[in-house]
Order: sequence, then structure tokens, then C-alpha cells
Amino acid sequence: MSWFSAAPSSPPWVYALGALVAATAGPLHGQNAPKRNKVDDPNAPVTVRAEEITGRPDRMLNLARDAELIKGQTRMTADTACYKAVEDQVSASGNVNMWRFGDRYKGDALQLNLDSGKGWLLRPEYKMELNNAQGKASRIDFINADVALVSDGTYSTCEGPNPDWYLKADTLRLDSGRDVGTAGKTIVYFKGVPIIGTPAMSFSLSGARRSGWLPPSIGFGSKGSGEVMVPYYVNIAPNRDLTLYPRMILRRGLQLGGTARYIGETGAGPYSGETHAEVLVHDRVTATDRWLVHSQHAQAVAPGWSYGWFVHAASDNDYPSDFSKSVSNSAERQLLRELRTDYQSRYWSLAARVQNYQVLQDPAAAADPRLAVARPYDRLPQINFHTGRDDVGGGFDWALDAEATRFSHPTLVQGSRAVVVPQLSYPLVRPGYFITPKIMLHASRYDIDVTPATPATPANLVAPANAQTRVLPTFSLDSGMVFERPGKLFGHAVTQTLEPRLFYVHTPYRDQSTLPNFDSAEAGFNFAQIFTENRFIGADRIADANQVTAALVSRYLEANGAERLRLALGQRFYFSEQRVQLDPAVKLNQSRSDVLLAASGRIVEDWHFDSAIQYNASNRSVFSSNYGVQWQPGAKKVVNAEYRYVRDSFKNVDLSSQWPLSLRWFGVGRVSYSLRDRKVLESLIGLEYKADCWVFRMGAQRFVTTAQTTSTPVFFQLELNGLSKLGLGNPLESFYKNIPGYARLNPEGGR
Repeated sequence: MSWFSAAPSSPPWVYALGALVAATAGPLHGQNAPKRNKVDDPNAPVTVRAEEITGRPDRMLNLARDAELIKGQTRMTADTACYKAVEDQVSASGNVNMWRFGDRYKGDALQLNLDSGKGWLLRPEYKMELNNAQGKASRIDFINADVALVSDGTYSTCEGPNPDWYLKADTLRLDSGRDVGTAGKTIVYFKGVPIIGTPAMSFSLSGARRSGWLPPSIGFGSKGSGEVMVPYYVNIAPNRDLTLYPRMILRRGLQLGGTARYIGETGAGPYSGETHAEVLVHDRVTATDRWLVHSQHAQAVAPGWSYGWFVHAASDNDYPSDFSKSVSNSAERQLLRELRTDYQSRYWSLAARVQNYQVLQDPAAAADPRLAVARPYDRLPQINFHTGRDDVGGGFDWALDAEATRFSHPTLVQGSRAVVVPQLSYPLVRPGYFITPKIMLHASRYDIDVTPATPATPANLVAPANAQTRVLPTFSLDSGMVFERPGKLFGHAVTQTLEPRLFYVHTPYRDQSTLPNFDSAEAGFNFAQIFTENRFIGADRIADANQVTAALVSRYLEANGAERLRLALGQRFYFSEQRVQLDPAVKLNQSRSDVLLAASGRIVEDWHFDSAIQYNASNRSVFSSNYGVQWQPGAKKVVNAEYRYVRDSFKNVDLSSQWPLSLRWFGVGRVSYSLRDRKVLESLIGLEYKADCWVFRMGAQRFVTTAQTTSTPVFFQLELNGLSKLGLGNPLESFYKNIPGYARLNPEGGR
């Protein structure tokens, strides 16, 4: 028998089996090793080291005192060990430490087949590289390189010997290949207190999606009814999933809901979509069936050709106020249903759609008609065509837009409209200035369904003839200059620009009072709109114009091109009366428009602001104004303040913030207050606590659901990193939507 020995004071011997080469090996710390693929080379050499080595290298080696064995991505140390070369198996006892594919194990005794990865470890403590999880048990059985079966063990993503939270299970199967942990009879402990018990549970080892029950949600609806929801998540594929929402509403009954999501790609291109549906059979309060459906889809059919749909429908007017959980859902009253298809080539595009709406009236509209929601026209169908080229024929740009639409409405006049708008421009762009003359032609034809019973209103008059045409030319001239000079702003070297701009438009007057109004409305008065030819949106009204818009913009640019500050001033001057109005009875004869002023930028690194004012110089009064400022001095520190005012409409102040209260406590809050009505429109207050391996959130939100009702949901959530979220409601969604600049305290993880 061959044997190798060394005196305790001598350096340990190292023997490399397989390679038959002796070499020394430095220490390897598995917890610091890079992430590795759990596939080892079966022909990798086995390196052993000990104070005393006896046996035969081709059969069995006994390692005594400070034994160490290394093969590929597996390293083991122990007091004593025995390696069997034929079986490629190691047994060890006493202070066993093993690093395996980045994971670390400690225990009393070990047996492991280095080829198959099968073996066991007694009284182990383990730490996994994948998500920094740790635990201890009475025994671990290694089924293969990916799967470990933990008996009477614990699991946690917290650091330290006494984790803040952990789960304790009689059996725990950790499958890193499938990225899933499966536990038998399980109790989840938090701060030593059991908070959840379950006969079985499963979870993702990396925090990725996987099928299973989601934490139950317990709360109150907008009208004070207690409810319990226990969602079940189905991870169908990496690009498809389904969430089922059984929801027991104590006053109303059992509501069933589901959300399906998908995304992918075919040979023609990408596709994606989402469908949500919920139904409450026989609501005990209303004695009716209640339901909601929302579905959207977009898909490429061929290169340049796509189609999609958007469907939103509800069973009744009261559904948003009875079941909504957010202000955005409760305020949605026009539910769109649309099917569309588009084709895009290099120089032209074609789009077609059919579209209609379901209008949900505020329950208070019967008593106050001002709260009634107008029903838009249905488009059954609408076809749009666009083509154009730039820089042709010596520098000309041309475009052609055409539209054909059939408008339908249950109470207003119906008909068809065809519109053709060709345009030609000649941009002259030179260093320091530009001039762009443009001519347009608006040609329209209306075919009206004339019915004696159709009411005529000032906004929707119809001539006796069922066919009408309108042809209107428009000429515009856009011009501007750019001056630059070096300067300083708050002590920083910048480049200051001065950019004057003049925009002239001439459109002759045509009487359009006999034309129906299917989709036209007054455009908002802002810097984007004042540089357009038509002050209306939609094609039913073409404004007469003999006007010029003057604007002046100054920008302060840093050396890297970033915009530090922008100042803008603009006003429109009218040379003739504006005779075309949505309501023919309204007369408007102004020589100039209101003045627009805007300023935005970054005062210092932490301060950002944005402001806009619409000022009526004739009356010396402000028609509308908006001031907003954001202070963001560091991570998870943000304060937002905004003031919004529109004359005879609203005057609101909005404050929101996320701010650390101590090392681990963070506060969040928002209040939107109406200075005009002297009442709070919307409010949110919350607290967050961040530990090393968990986050606790709590708070309450109040918002208006209808003119006469409000909702005040209360929420709290305990998020155990790498396991799950437990609690009531979804505070994260509320924080993101209500606080611009909000930052999550912990990285994404859990389900």
C-alpha cells in the first residue's frame, strides 16, 4: 500500500488524482466565488490535502487532520475524510465545510458522490449564492447537482444567525435548476412570532415568477364592505401568465376575476396583450349580475402591417364607484371599444378602425345635469391615409392626408365625412435662421342622414341638404433665428441662446354653421398649439385666420449640451375677426390673444422647476397658471409642490414627498387641496420601514369616486425579500402613482 505522511509542523501534502501531478492549492472562499454553471467536468482532477494521507491513490485515500478535497467547482474541508477513487465518492466527519457551485454548507458528517452530486450532510447550515438565502436543518440530502432535500429545516434571506424572518418546514426541496423551493408543513416566523401557517407552499429561489397562491388581501371596498381576496398565480411560460382573483365581498357575494398577460414574437414581428375580466353573479345589494371586461392586444401580421384591439366594458353605471380601488379607475366614465389595423410602408401608411364608447354616468347626474358625461360619436368605420416625401424637387416637402369616416350616435345627427388635406412646403434652413412657407388645402364632403326627429342644437346644426362640401386653402409662413453667446448661470459656464420666432397663418372665412360637429373641439392654448394652423382639433371646423404668432425662447446650455434653463414668451396677434366658432352665436373679435409665459429647468443639481402662465393683458388678469418644483437631494429623498389654477374652473395645491425619518423609517405623503372649494380632493399618508431582508409599508388614501362619494382604503404590507408580500392592498402602486420621484426601498423580489 502506498502512503504519504507529513509531520504536523511540515506543510501539508497535496495529491492531484487523475492528472497524477502534485501541486499546492491556495484557499478558495465559495461565498465570494462568481456565479457558476452547475455542470462539472467529470474528468476534472481531484486534489486532496491533509496533514496525514494514507491509502492507495487508485482505490482509496484516508485524509486525517485538516483534510481538504477539491474537484472542479466543489471544495470540501473536514477533520477527517475518505475518498474512494473508483466510486468518485468522499465521506467526511467533524467540522465539515463544503463549497459547491457557489453555495456553502457546514455540518457534522458528509457523504457525496462527486460525479452524480448525490449524497447527504448531517446537522447542516447552508447559504445559497442565488439569492443569499440561508438556513439550518437536521439533514440535507443532495439528490443531484441542482436539487437538495432539507429535513426539519429553515429558510431565510436574512443575514446573521438570528434572522428577522424565516420559514420552518418539515421538508424543504430546493431546486436551483428549476428555480423553485417547495416546502411541506410550513410556518413563517417574523421576529420570532409565527404569522402564517400552511400545509404546503412553494416560492422562487431567485425572486422570479412562479405558479402558486399569492398572499391574501383583506380590506374594505369604497362603500365600507369587508372583503377577502386570495389570488392564484399561474406562470404558464416565460412570456405568458394568468392571475385568478377569487374575492369574497361580505355585503355582495363572491366575485371571480382573472388577468391574462402575454408577449412574444412571430416571424412577422412582435405581439403583446392583456385581458382582465371579473364577474359578480347576483349582487346581494343590487340583485343584479355585475361584471367588467378590459382587453387589449397588438400584433404584427406582416412587415409593416399590424392589428390590435382595445375593449373596455362594464355592466352598469355604478360599477366604478362600487368596486374601484384607485382614483384613475373610479374616474373612468367613457369606456372605449376599438378594433384597428395599420399598414406602414416607406412613403405611405393606411389605417382603419371601428370604434364606439360605453358611457357610464355619475349616479348624481340625474340631480345635477352638469355632471352628465357626453357620449362621443362612434366611428363605424374610419379609414386614414397618409403619404409624403421630404426634400424633393430641389428642397420641397409635400404630404397628403385623407380620411373617410362614418359617424353614428343614438341621439345626435349621423352621417359620413370625407376629408383630403394636401400640403406643400419649402423649408429654407441655414446656420442661424430658418424660413418655411407652406400651403394647405382642406377639402371635405359631408353626407348627412336627415331625419325630421333629429334635434338641432347650436353645436350640431344640419342644413336641409344631406350633402355638403367645403374647400378652404391655408397659407402659413414659419420663421425663426438662433443667436448664441457664452455666459454664466449660477456660477457655471453656459451657452445662452436667443431664439425669436414668427409664425403667420392666413385662412379665408367660410360659413360652417350648417355643418355637423362630429369631433371638433377648441384646442388648448399653449406653446404647442399656437404654432399650428387651426385653433380647433378635429376636421369639422377650420378656423378663419389672419394672424401672426410671435415667440421668444432663451435657453441656457451646459458644455455637454444639457439644458439647464429654458425661458419662453409667446402671443398671437389677430388682424381680423375670428368668425368661425363651435357655437355660431358666440362672437369673438380680439386684436391679440393672451400672453403665454413659461420657465423650466434645474436651479441647482437637486432643484427642478416647471412653470407656465396664461395672462390676459387686456383685463390684467391671469387666466391659468401652473407652478411646480421638485427637490431631490439624494436617494429616496424627494419633495414635490405644485400649484394649478384655471379661472372659473379650479384652484388646487398639490404637495407630495418621500423622506427618511431615521436610518430605517421613511415617510410618504400627498395632499391635493382645492383652494376654491376649501376641501381636500385627494390625500395619501404612509410609513415604510426598511430592514436588511424585509420592508414594512402602511398607510391610507382618500379619493373621490363620484360627486357624492369617496373611498378611503387602508393598506399595509410586509414584504419578505425573496419570499412574498403579505398584507392588505397594494401600497407600492399608490406610492408610485401619487409621488413623482418615489423610489422603492428594496430591489424587486418576491411575487
